[in-house]
Amino acid sequence: MSPTRQDAWSQDEDLLLAEVVLRHIREGGTQLQAFEEVGKQLTRTSAACGFRWNSFVRKQYKSGIELAKKQRKEMKKQPVANEVETFREAVKVEVDPPPTTTEQGSAITFPAVIHFLEALQQKAQASSSMEADRKKSQEKIKELEKKAYYLAAENERLSKNLKAIEEDYRSLIEIMERARKMVVLQDEDKQQKVKFQMDKNGNLERIEK
Repeated sequence: MSPTRQDAWSQDEDLLLAEVVLRHIREGGTQLQAFEEVGKQLTRTSAACGFRWNSFVRKQYKSGIELAKKQRKEMKKQPVANEVETFREAVKVEVDPPPTTTEQGSAITFPAVIHFLEALQQKAQASSSMEADRKKSQEKIKELEKKAYYLAAENERLSKNLKAIEEDYRSLIEIMERARKMVVLQDEDKQQKVKFQMDKNGNLERIEK
């Protein structure tokens, strides 16, 4: 498992983050996928990438985000335009058959057009269903992204608290060590002050200085 980085973001890393996120927006991907991609390249967590994007980088690329969204809409319109063009070509071929077409052959024209329209309608209905599923998935992803950002911020807060507790613990150990040394010095000093003398009966007695 590769270690995750905790150092500050460089300008090149911010640029890479912006390029990947804008590409995912333009191609219809999700920001979470973009954060995961950037995280693998920079050995950072996707949550850290998301936090950096929302707290700093996104503000620098407002016009780029709008342009990417506009390009995504244009890309979505292209399949519909292709279907319409295909329909026009099919109708043109069926309505204007070549001169060699028999009368019996030209009678197949309208059922073919109806069949094509029915198929186009089925595709449109399937597309609507997929769009609804996509919106639900995007909402779920947004909820998960918010939760990931919250957990990243909470993790940072707990890390700072842990660091402060460790510093307080070291300070307490130093104070206790100084107190212990002072007690030892006091005991040694008391021992040096004790003297003995002989009384009248020839017994030793302790006297203080």
